[in-house]
Amino acid sequence: MNDPHAVVVGAGIGGLSAAVALRRQGWRVTVLERAAELREVGAGLTLMANALRGLDALGLGAAVRRGEHAEAPGGIRDRRGRWLSRVDGAEMTRQLGTTALGVHRATLHRILREALPASSLRTGAEVEHVEPGPDRAEVRYRGPDGTRRLTADLVVGADGLRSRLRAQLWPEIPAPVYAGSTAWRAAIAFPDPVPAAITWGPAAEFGMVPIGAGQLYWYAALTAPPGEHAPDELAAVRERFGTWHAPIPELLAATPPGVVLRNDIHHLATPLPSYVRGRVALLGDAAHPMTPNLGQGAGQAIEDAVVLGAVCAAGAEGLPAVLAAYDRQRRPRSQAVARASFRAGRYGQQLRNPLAVTVRNAALRLTPARATLRGMARHADWRPPAPVR
Repeated sequence: MNDPHAVVVGAGIGGLSAAVALRRQGWRVTVLERAAELREVGAGLTLMANALRGLDALGLGAAVRRGEHAEAPGGIRDRRGRWLSRVDGAEMTRQLGTTALGVHRATLHRILREALPASSLRTGAEVEHVEPGPDRAEVRYRGPDGTRRLTADLVVGADGLRSRLRAQLWPEIPAPVYAGSTAWRAAIAFPDPVPAAITWGPAAEFGMVPIGAGQLYWYAALTAPPGEHAPDELAAVRERFGTWHAPIPELLAATPPGVVLRNDIHHLATPLPSYVRGRVALLGDAAHPMTPNLGQGAGQAIEDAVVLGAVCAAGAEGLPAVLAAYDRQRRPRSQAVARASFRAGRYGQQLRNPLAVTVRNAALRLTPARATLRGMARHADWRPPAPVR
């Protein structure tokens, strides 16, 4: 009997995680990526306990932890540098079993990519249409040598924020909308020790996460109209954040001009009624694009992939019921995290009113550290399911 075949559309972190998860359960996997080269942008990630457990379930947790990464327990400051809230790394480990980990996005992408045979990855392959089918799915894509078709038992849509599969199969769902903030980010060489931290100012936020090997990831977010860009994005960040507390000016001074990325932040304001249509299942940003305020985008994509692999462990037999189980397990949790992340942005970075900022900061100072961690645990305390045979 032939191994069941899955086509994964998109070779980002979610798509590669899904490919690894399915291969571990005996599936033959083809990954289609429209970019000509497999690479990730120069930015960082904070992997919470749920993401690390998911990577453990994929057999890659040890490889991620072996690298020169940095523990990132974190904390929140005001723009003068005064701590509003601290997260104790030892207490986080006690409650969640692990602290958070700062990692370069490209490093995680490489580890996932190397867990797959090179023959399973097809680049320069832009998917044009998917037919979900009751018994088999068909994918039509345009590659370097023309239009091709693949049939599969399962198609996994992991094609990101502007998912073509989501738009095709759920045309009634509006596209992701602007969440009200624009963000800059960069990964830089910065060997000096820096604590992981978020700094809140009125309608503005600056974050920093050590990612090991003498590197640091920083980001800055600002409430602003959509679509704005500056001739020199680094100069725009310096103008807005250059007078904030140390080491923010030093980080910006150490940033080469060409490495700064700028993107408006979007989210799916109208949640999907299902992540499954026929033999197509969506995951990651294709299913639930969310704001980055809880640092859970990659974590939720990894969770999706692990659960999809677990429910598909028996192969393609009874796949409609299997995919319904995936939807039941993943949609309520991931959509709840997306809602919580959007609310966190309104309460944090987007808060502008001076009185409201004062009240929020006072409340944070008065909140015990254990209570803050319990709030984090609501989203990070997830454990992978056992494969369903």
